[in-house]
Amino acid sequence: MIDFNDIEAIKQNGFVGFEKLEDLFVNTSIIPDIKGVYMILYNDLNVPEFLITGTGGHFKGRNPNISMQSLKYNWVEDTKVVYIGKAGGDDSKATLRSRLTQYFRFGQGINVGHYGGRLIWQIKNSKELLVCWKPLPNDDPRNVEAEIIKEFVSFYKKRPFANLTD
Repeated sequence: MIDFNDIEAIKQNGFVGFEKLEDLFVNTSIIPDIKGVYMILYNDLNVPEFLITGTGGHFKGRNPNISMQSLKYNWVEDTKVVYIGKAGGDDSKATLRSRLTQYFRFGQGINVGHYGGRLIWQIKNSKELLVCWKPLPNDDPRNVEAEIIKEFVSFYKKRPFANLTD
């Protein structure tokens, strides 16, 4: 069981990186070019300030923003993990680097296909969030992501803040 509120415990579960999003916006070369899972972490004790209009792109013309009421409802107390994602799988050639690069571009307002996790971009200081990843050369990231989300839901009784679907 992962302690989702303890970075050291997350590291002990094979996650590495723990880099600020703003640093990775300019250089993704440290992210491995392999399939895996990743988590976005909010490393602050206070509930974040939310933006009415976030920085996310409008993929296929869809507005990525949700209401303040929904943002507050989705927030999960006592956890650093605000989003869990995957890259690659049996039917996908995506890698951690390619998927996270796409995610970061979406967060910078570019209309790319990473609509999942879009609530992150309505956090006022989203560039300060941390990203960590777990390379999975021999496992299917879909299964590992599903298991981590299931663990999270088992403990918190709801999905991570920006995971709108399982």
